[in-house]
Amino acid sequence: MQLKCSSIINVVATSSLHPPVERAKSNDDLHLINKSGIHLSLHKVHGPCSPLSSESSLPLIDILVRDEERIRALNSRLTKTTVNPTSRKRDPRTKSVDIPLKPGVSINTGNYYINVGLGTPAKSYAMIVDTGSSLTWLQCQPCQIYCHSQVGPVFDPTTSNTYKAVSCDAAECSSLESATLNPSSCSKRNVCIYQASYGDSSYSIGYLSRDTLSVAPSETLPGFVYGCGQDTDGLFGKAAGLIGLSRNKLSMLAQLSSKYGYVFSYCLPTSSSTGTLSIGQSSYNPAGYKFTPMLADPRDSTLYFLRLTGITIAGKLISVSPEKYKTPTIIDSGTVITRLPATVYTALRVAFVKAMSKYATAPPYSILDTCFKASSAGMSVAEVTLMFQGGADLKLGAQNIVLEVDNGVTCLAFAGNDDDSGVAIIGNLQQETFKVAYDVTNSRIGFAAGGCR
Repeated sequence: MQLKCSSIINVVATSSLHPPVERAKSNDDLHLINKSGIHLSLHKVHGPCSPLSSESSLPLIDILVRDEERIRALNSRLTKTTVNPTSRKRDPRTKSVDIPLKPGVSINTGNYYINVGLGTPAKSYAMIVDTGSSLTWLQCQPCQIYCHSQVGPVFDPTTSNTYKAVSCDAAECSSLESATLNPSSCSKRNVCIYQASYGDSSYSIGYLSRDTLSVAPSETLPGFVYGCGQDTDGLFGKAAGLIGLSRNKLSMLAQLSSKYGYVFSYCLPTSSSTGTLSIGQSSYNPAGYKFTPMLADPRDSTLYFLRLTGITIAGKLISVSPEKYKTPTIIDSGTVITRLPATVYTALRVAFVKAMSKYATAPPYSILDTCFKASSAGMSVAEVTLMFQGGADLKLGAQNIVLEVDNGVTCLAFAGNDDDSGVAIIGNLQQETFKVAYDVTNSRIGFAAGGCR
């Protein structure tokens, strides 16, 4: 089936990194060796109602398959030894900026995106937002090997008065491996080459660069470090590139933190609304949030870990022993469906089916195995609450709990891991319309209801 305009869909399936991709090299330089805040509108990328794309909507079955690929990649990423950069602590700043966060209907991918400016004079580009990625990159002329189709013109560094390539001996070049999990290499002109490869086989390869980033007309960051892509392909839709918001010193968040503080928050919109990505210490009111500790995991210090402690259905705790919740848990903007340890998910499914017993069951749909013969619009859905260490919780509404996968067929929008050892993930469908704050300075994650609607 094709998703309806109001359906809940995928966000950024592009952060889990695999070893360097192998490509035929057509250019020697790309030969790889193995006070006020920022408040940006955030938009949902994928959907059938795009005014700018002639391509058909991505089927839900494909979105779920790609979501599963991301989960496998994240688990693979956490079972390998990686470089763990030290998280930087910043003094709080008074400035912050709100940036519109948009559903990505118009750029035909399953992600959220913002519009940011790059270069001098600045030109605007639609960029996917990903809390699981570090390096920001966008496609650049002359696209020496390949650039996918994007909305708007490809960035031309020769037209920017402030563009500079990063040399191979620069500290930022040495930091690439911690940001991308791939080693950097060097061109014949002594320009640093990055390679970002992702769990779904998407990739971007090009030159590490500096230029002026514009997040608002009066809010700029000179010398912003990013990747100028000369070979990019994969599940980026028609986005110009990707913005990394993870805990790594090359992420956009870290680079802006010297001016605004090491904090950001967002409200993930539905396909029919607009959310906001806010950057800065003063971009949110802590009094409006319930916080849970932002945990550290030595296997990957860039991801955002927290501790799930319990789940209720219709106000009653599901029957699970506390130790079953102790698996590592990530909150991620790029995973659609929340994943739970097998034992926890089984208890959730049993309790949910019991609470929804007036509806006839339907066959499984892809990774969703708890389905009912009913339209989501007419269902009376039992409330599900996710509880976290420290007293924070997410009291989910029907739009966060179930997903209509076909006409008259609606499924529980949670899935179980193969066993209890895999990483648990709080997906974006369960986060939609909530305000979520990432206070890296104080190592805490906050939730507040009543965000974008």
